[in-house]
Amino acid sequence: MISPLILAFQFLTRLPININVDYNDKNICESQLFYPFVGMVIGIISGGVYLAFSHAGNDIASLLAVSSLIFLTGGLHMDGLSDTCDGFYSARGKEKVLAIMKDSRIGPFGTISLILDVLFKYVLISNLYRDIPSALMLSCGNSRLMLLMLISYGRPARDDGMAATEIRVNKKKYFIIALIAYILFITFVFSPYYLIPLLASFLASLLLTLKSYKTIGGLTGDVYGADNELCEIVSMAAFLGVFKWI
Repeated sequence: MISPLILAFQFLTRLPININVDYNDKNICESQLFYPFVGMVIGIISGGVYLAFSHAGNDIASLLAVSSLIFLTGGLHMDGLSDTCDGFYSARGKEKVLAIMKDSRIGPFGTISLILDVLFKYVLISNLYRDIPSALMLSCGNSRLMLLMLISYGRPARDDGMAATEIRVNKKKYFIIALIAYILFITFVFSPYYLIPLLASFLASLLLTLKSYKTIGGLTGDVYGADNELCEIVSMAAFLGVFKWI
């Protein structure tokens, strides 16, 4: 399973892992099992950045933590967020919305979504007054687990593209395995209360999926990206609530 793990890192991050891996259906399928793990690694690095610069002040540490999330992923999911917002808020028919989402140019709603995305994360991280590395690690893990859920149970909006490929090769058992392992990890390593952000991420993914089905009849790679950004924000917000509660 080394090749699928490497492929998962190469696909979801910009970490310099210069190892050639066959991009075949088997490796693509098996790599999906590691999406939550890759997400947690991204969150751990971001949390480490926060701790490394925390002596410089909460604002600077929070800004650099958000920046690290962007650089670690190469803005992959943010691009999907901007394309999704441009398409969904264009008030056009399905085919036109899909065409807008494929357009490499960014529109006003895409620009606004990126600004709000960064601002939300910055404000939330700066207000997470304790256990920030754990919150970032699990928020990034939650979002990638939800990505695997959409791949496992969603339907593609078009016959070509990344979403169609990911869904075609997917085996639903990998989501079940990842979900059980992830829940057990959170419960026994952290606290059952830390499952609340995961539930919040699930509800956010469900709402976005319903919106996407209504607008374009399915999911695309851009919607995957939008879901990842949405779930990171929702999860961080839920952690803020959990920390104030317990």
